[in-house]
Amino acid sequence: MAPRASWKGYLKLSLVSCPVRLYPATSTAERISFNQLHKDTHNRINMKPVDPELGLVERSDLVKGYEYEDKQYIIIDDADLEAVRIESNHTMNIEAFVDERSVDVIYQDAPYYLAPDGAMAEETFAVLREAMRKSGKLAIARLVLSSRERVVTIGARENGMFVCTLRNPNEVRGTTEYFGNIPAGKPDPEMLQLAEALIKQKETTFDPKNYEDRYEIALMAMIREKLKGHKPIIAAAPERGNVINLMDALKASLSQSAKPPAKSKSKADEPAKPAAKTAKAGAGAAKENPLKANLLKAVGKSKG
Repeated sequence: MAPRASWKGYLKLSLVSCPVRLYPATSTAERISFNQLHKDTHNRINMKPVDPELGLVERSDLVKGYEYEDKQYIIIDDADLEAVRIESNHTMNIEAFVDERSVDVIYQDAPYYLAPDGAMAEETFAVLREAMRKSGKLAIARLVLSSRERVVTIGARENGMFVCTLRNPNEVRGTTEYFGNIPAGKPDPEMLQLAEALIKQKETTFDPKNYEDRYEIALMAMIREKLKGHKPIIAAAPERGNVINLMDALKASLSQSAKPPAKSKSKADEPAKPAAKTAKAGAGAAKENPLKANLLKAVGKSKG
């Protein structure tokens, strides 16, 4: 069964337009969720509106209110909302193009896929897609989703396009409150090199399949066991190391990352002997900075 489009209309650039369909790029349908039941009857509970003075009320008696001061509301009715409703013309009108890297990830909200609507649209769609791909640009456009105008970015992705709605700037918090008190001093160059070496040892190609939601998996395993009448499985959390300080943490990390030595080596295979130099440097550094000395030892051990 073909996926259902959440929006259909036209992608428009100046005098060029192309019929397109918009599809949600993600789904939470497979995410485990729970219903609230009564503990004795196991009947599902219905949530009903309650007024503190009147008790249970009918939903037909509810109105919308905007709190402009503490416990002070202005009533908003359907006619008010209709007056500010933006009429959808079913057009995704491209207003500008920006560099891909210039859109901060913090502004990215909901992702969508964009595809041509019909064979007649494919040529125009492909031209626009490849033009954006080769220029390394994202299009900025507006469209109306659920009676609300959204600003979106549009870019090339495989044979189609990727659309992402953007958060309003007033929804994004500034960093000063959180980062303002963090010292701006530069770290010790040698320690920085050791940290970079540890990062290099851990480099890999990202594959989302390697990072499954362990909690979700444990939940499903528990549910299946309960369906069989078995006791729930207790999922043990990964053990946390007793890390005392940065020195011990880096030393342990680099040791775990080191490859095990080969069973036999010829003299030709033996490494050159900078180890003594490293040890000497470590001994000298210990007088000035014990942390640096231990880091040097850890890196030397990981190379051995």
